[in-house]
Amino acid sequence: MTVETVSAWIGRRFPVSGRELRELTNEPVPRHLKRWWFALGGTPAYLFVVQIATGILLAFYYEASPVTAYESVRQITEEVAYGWFIRGLHKWAATLMIAAVILHQMRVFFTGAYRAPRELNWAVGMALLICTLLTGFTGYSLVFEQLSYWGATVGANITDTVPVMGGVLKGLLLGGPAYNEHTLSRFFILHAAVLPVTIVLLVAIHLTLVRLQGVTELRFTDEDKDAPPTFNFFPDHLYTELIIGLILMVLLSALATISPVMMGPPADPLTTPEIIKPEWFFYVAFRWLKLFSGTAAVLSMGLIVCTMLVWPAIDAWLRRRTKVEDVSVWIGIVGVVAIVTLTVWEAMVAH
Repeated sequence: MTVETVSAWIGRRFPVSGRELRELTNEPVPRHLKRWWFALGGTPAYLFVVQIATGILLAFYYEASPVTAYESVRQITEEVAYGWFIRGLHKWAATLMIAAVILHQMRVFFTGAYRAPRELNWAVGMALLICTLLTGFTGYSLVFEQLSYWGATVGANITDTVPVMGGVLKGLLLGGPAYNEHTLSRFFILHAAVLPVTIVLLVAIHLTLVRLQGVTELRFTDEDKDAPPTFNFFPDHLYTELIIGLILMVLLSALATISPVMMGPPADPLTTPEIIKPEWFFYVAFRWLKLFSGTAAVLSMGLIVCTMLVWPAIDAWLRRRTKVEDVSVWIGIVGVVAIVTLTVWEAMVAH
């Protein structure tokens, strides 16, 4: 069978020419995306694929039951061939994905890329950030270690303080009024099915809106004014994404090897640990809860989240009233300083 025969066979069943395929993929990309720190949108997507692949492998051995969960994770870590490495890739990919989503959302905020007509895509991005944080929380809780068990318990108790719906949400999360034999299976379904599917759907909407509206074009004073404002997605931008992906794979492999994920003490519902700390991405919320009473802290955090969801409208109103084009940048700087301060504060104290 010759190459021409194979090509003709494929061509009859997939009637798209190379020229048409290049036109489909060669959407002009703004020149500022040649700078890698503006190409962070593809980084969480790559890390999400790594988590899906490693998560499927881990799911072959994981058992979502209070009786078996800890032992199944220990078996993965200590007995299964390369289980420690796969678990390390999964954990570090989750950590880097959360960081990448936060940095991408910050980049969009500080460059004003959320402004009309891209307000809806900003809301989709915020929803992706929330789903990513929830995925990290549910995954952390599946190990059934002492800290993960009590972290999930504290998280459920915080949910209970939400006015009106708190008790219902806590019951849905735990499968009862308190942590019980059904809780881990619910966390596993959320972590392995509900949240990943939701993220995939949100990413599809996000990419569709990007394709329809295009990417916000940014110009810099140090750019060549005679250079074209755009370049082809294929192969130029694809090369950038491939390089970022290869660097991330090397980084993930190094982190999983140099700093492998270890096992903590198993969960003990009868013994409350002296120090209960969540994962780093919830440090700011944990410190906030310590500074204010439960209901006030939850309501204020909910208000902040709702404010960020509708920030494009708030930004437009602020610019009309103040006549300052970069007013959101200064507010954003204050917000970032507050988040970093609270995170570092929580990281440094014992309780």
